[in-house]
Amino acid sequence: MIRSLLIANRGEIAVRIIRACKELGIRTIAVYSEADRKALHVKMADQAICIGPPPSKDSYLNISNIVSAALHSRADAIHPGVGFLSEKAEFARKVQEAGLIWVGPDPEAIDMLGDKIRSKENATKYGVPCTPGIEGAITNIDQTVEKVKKIGLPVIIKASAGGGGKGMRIVRKIEELADNIKIAANEAEKSFGDGTVFIEKYLENAAHVELQMMGDKHGNVIYLGERDCSVQKNHQKLVEEAPSPLVTPEIRKKMGEDAVRLFKGIGYSGAGTIEFLFKDGQYYFMEVNSRIQVEHPVTEMITGVDLIKEMIRVANGDELSVKQEDIRVDSYAMEIRINATAPGTVKDYLPPSGFKVRVDSFLYNGYTVPPTYDSMVAKVIIGAPTRAEGINKMLAVLDEFHLEGVPINLELQKKIINTQIFRKGGFGTQVLDSIMKEIG
Repeated sequence: MIRSLLIANRGEIAVRIIRACKELGIRTIAVYSEADRKALHVKMADQAICIGPPPSKDSYLNISNIVSAALHSRADAIHPGVGFLSEKAEFARKVQEAGLIWVGPDPEAIDMLGDKIRSKENATKYGVPCTPGIEGAITNIDQTVEKVKKIGLPVIIKASAGGGGKGMRIVRKIEELADNIKIAANEAEKSFGDGTVFIEKYLENAAHVELQMMGDKHGNVIYLGERDCSVQKNHQKLVEEAPSPLVTPEIRKKMGEDAVRLFKGIGYSGAGTIEFLFKDGQYYFMEVNSRIQVEHPVTEMITGVDLIKEMIRVANGDELSVKQEDIRVDSYAMEIRINATAPGTVKDYLPPSGFKVRVDSFLYNGYTVPPTYDSMVAKVIIGAPTRAEGINKMLAVLDEFHLEGVPINLELQKKIINTQIFRKGGFGTQVLDSIMKEIG
């Protein structure tokens, strides 16, 4: 039974989890680095424990310190949040070995899905359409070059163990393939400690569509509609919306049924996201993120399901509180990520508000945003009856967003969603190049 929960994270996701716990009557324990001593999640939690100096490797990635903090504070469970250790099977195992409840999928499921090659093999096993490519890891560069000549260019090299664009290279000329394989493998080794890379056909300007999934320990799995995350810069998402302008109800149902079959097949419980590339009416499996996503509020806005509470209930052994037939996708939601372009101290902060307006943030007047961690300082989420109304609503809401002392990307985000290209919809992941040309 979860009566007290430690949040092994920081920033807006830690604040979000604390709020959900308070509604459930669960005592909260925050952990923080020395750089986050005055952070909002530290102020909000019932108890807070310092776990190390500012560098992530010494604090938020320090498994031993986090588990020790949980035991010291008599926590019943640990929620990993997003990023940091959230998809580390080793962390999940250490939590369970310490007699604590892990709020997430079992370590075995994380292992199955964390490696992209193994993840793709599982997707194929359960009948989920996958991007064409060369099967397995690259072990012989000369043989790989010959295989690529047969499947045709362009291709994309990907790191099996990572994400965020690290260890990724697009190759359009066969004579550049061998060198790019070596570069990608070296980058993957440095970033993830694993230089394994593989090759897929590169789908030019495909859309990035992902399904929110939720399963419990009783074998129930549901999908909660899709999100379109095609507006990206260097593989980092800027804008997320639901539903996708490209996905019909028929495609959504088929995609959802494929995803449910995969998640049931591997015995998945908790929140997860299955990501697809979508082009010419066809979807192709890309990867699974075995955790809650930054953009989860988009799904919460459109479905009315509190995904964090659902994660906690599932970890507690409860069945899902909603069934597939309860999920309706008949409105619109959008999330804009507000990123700091430099560190600074908040002098005046006034977030927008209103009907179906939500701001997830850790900012407050007088708080100093450190240079140590991720640049995202807030997420603005809106709900509306239609996409056209949603775009206009988000523009009005962003006009209300007031922040002094910390430079942010607010004006750029307003320009992006006000372009004709964005308003039209139906674009792929290369859309930002076209948008920037329209903006001038």
